[in-house]
Amino acid sequence: MRYIYSLLLLSFSSVMFGQLPENRATKFKQLEELLPTPNSYRTASGAPGHEYYQQRADYNMDIILDDENQRIYGEQTITYYNNSPDELRYLWVQLDQNMRERESITNKIRTDAMGERVSSAQLKRMLNDFDGGFKLEHVRQTNGKDLPYTVNYTMMRIDLPQPLKPGGRFSFSIKWWYNINDRMAIGGRSGYEYFPEDDNYLYTIAQFFPRMAVYNEVEGWQNKQFIGTGEFTLPFGDYKVNITVPEHHVVASTGVLKNESSVLTRSQRKRLSDARKASEPVMIITPDEALENEPRRSDKTKTWVFEAENVRDFAFASSRKFIWDGMNQPTGGKDVLCMSYYPKEGNPLWEKYSTKVVAHTIDVYSRYTIDYPYPVAISVHANRIGMEYPMICFNGGRPEPDGTYSEATKYGMISVIIHEVGHNFFPMIINSDERQWTWMDEGLNTFVQFLAEQEWDIDYPSRRGPAHKIVHYMNGDKDGMVPIMTNSESILQFGNNAYGKAATGLNILRETIMGRELFDYAFKEYARRWAFKHPTPADFFRTMEDASAVDLDWFWRGWYYTTDHCDIALDDVRWYQISSGNPEVENPIARERSENENRGITYKRNQRSSDPTVVKQDSSTRDFYTDVDRFKVVGQDIRNYESYLTQFDEDERALLDTNLNFYQIDLRMVGDLVMPVILEFTFDDGTRKVERIPAEIWRRGDKEVSKVFWFDKEIASVVLDPFLETADVNRNNNYWPPRMEPTRFQMYKERRRPAENLMRRHRDSEE
Repeated sequence: MRYIYSLLLLSFSSVMFGQLPENRATKFKQLEELLPTPNSYRTASGAPGHEYYQQRADYNMDIILDDENQRIYGEQTITYYNNSPDELRYLWVQLDQNMRERESITNKIRTDAMGERVSSAQLKRMLNDFDGGFKLEHVRQTNGKDLPYTVNYTMMRIDLPQPLKPGGRFSFSIKWWYNINDRMAIGGRSGYEYFPEDDNYLYTIAQFFPRMAVYNEVEGWQNKQFIGTGEFTLPFGDYKVNITVPEHHVVASTGVLKNESSVLTRSQRKRLSDARKASEPVMIITPDEALENEPRRSDKTKTWVFEAENVRDFAFASSRKFIWDGMNQPTGGKDVLCMSYYPKEGNPLWEKYSTKVVAHTIDVYSRYTIDYPYPVAISVHANRIGMEYPMICFNGGRPEPDGTYSEATKYGMISVIIHEVGHNFFPMIINSDERQWTWMDEGLNTFVQFLAEQEWDIDYPSRRGPAHKIVHYMNGDKDGMVPIMTNSESILQFGNNAYGKAATGLNILRETIMGRELFDYAFKEYARRWAFKHPTPADFFRTMEDASAVDLDWFWRGWYYTTDHCDIALDDVRWYQISSGNPEVENPIARERSENENRGITYKRNQRSSDPTVVKQDSSTRDFYTDVDRFKVVGQDIRNYESYLTQFDEDERALLDTNLNFYQIDLRMVGDLVMPVILEFTFDDGTRKVERIPAEIWRRGDKEVSKVFWFDKEIASVVLDPFLETADVNRNNNYWPPRMEPTRFQMYKERRRPAENLMRRHRDSEE
């Protein structure tokens, strides 16, 4: 039942606020005390300053892959350019493979527990005695003199013979080797997978060479140890790499292949040339050719030569098993050769989808950030992995041996390819500090991944991005959470925190807070400003505000610096209509209301009772008030109305005759995360209207606020957050009239259930 409150015109007034209690409005406090002070290197607008600089490191490398012993040997020359205003007395080099040393920090801090039941995987991990880590043979100047160096776990300090002056450069060489890890047994971002059926290995090789650390004005040397979670912060440079592999191996790599005639047949070179202009994937190495390669063995080797310009890293893959296809994706007036390398075990999925997904990703990301600047983009199939490097990435998604696959496998493969190819933009080009801030590459990348997935198929089952899909995490136990602004190695619930929540926040900004036009412009400006540079969180926050004129400090504070959640309640809806003051109009309304008044259970039961009241039995107890018609219009009522009208001018009198319906919406902030308020009104005639209220309605720190709306129609219902935009964790308090949302539960037996392979079920039913 609706409750209608009579409202005299003169009763409208402003709400007066007294002095706010201390810290009441801190949710809208500006971020100045949390962000670094702007300077000539990084401006208050979020753009690089006029004195911004960054270092550079060029690499010449000779690499040998030992397929018999699963080892890799390398000798490299690094030329380091000091573009800073500082004199450097030493250089820091990353030795990331050292996390696999027996005495590494990673092994020392790994926690384990024993119980009556221990899984075989857990036992293998505990008993693992893999001899990993770099074996350094020498560190020398280019003139052959040894350089003093100190290895501190995954970091190596090289002491220079004389300080490296600003504007100077220094070249040195390192010779090394290491044992390649069995990625399927002990894990890892790189390593090998062994195929016992045909006695072949598939190598995905990364973090495989000593790499220069970043030096800048933010932290000096970024020499935080690599423990295993925080990824890699690297300077840009040019690479010339010779990769020697067994004769029948095929190599996929960062960069451009420079010696096609030495490693490919004439027909393969022709197909590669065709692929560079093709709008559909072209087979460069066919499935039949790959199958012929698998059993081949030879003592001979081939050297594949690759060159890459202005990249921050280098990776490659090698195997006899590779099928290879490619197609062109025009981008920004240039052609990008999109390619895939995969063993037969990846088909039919990989042949059908991989290269097309690579091309789609390059297209979508280029539109939302910057035009893809590199000449190639590669997806390599490696089971149970997803990892990214410049121009190349390693991706999982393997069908069943019979060639069928579940829907989850299909979309999982497409998603991981989009994600890892997308990492070319974040952080391979927009080169944030992964060792410190995982969300700056994973979160931003997962957000654009969501956009690319939705452009692939409108019904695409994206896991991350939509606000309602982060609700379960946001409503979880706060003891198991940390803010997004947490160092990579200290993050709890890694996927939800750095991927899911960070990506969802950007989608909320785009769809709800800023709008697509303002968000897309600002996001693209951030990418443009920081392409091939080293942005920080402050640079991102400031650029998004600078390019949009939207104050987002409240959002960064709540979403990135706290673990608060959103729960806004629609407490009440009150209906008001203007009282005309005319007794001929108002008295019949009052009569009807009185006759329909609910006087409670006692009145209802007494009405039905046969026991007479005193007034009914004794007429002497009746008087004027017993029988008066309280709603009859009399002369004094008319005179009062005429007197009432004299206080209004003509325009104000017109307002008295309107039939507007005023609704006071009472809102309450149950959770602590500030969010906009979105209300959908449904009217008696079935039409709807959406009202959007910016988050600043909470700017004074109030936990309860009210907002008045007026319509010429009566409302039937109101829904708060009707389109699931704000990650509101409790929808049961979002409705008027109130209603509960059911939760569907499913019984199950306690056993792991594999994803349904609908393809196999249908195929089997047809046989």
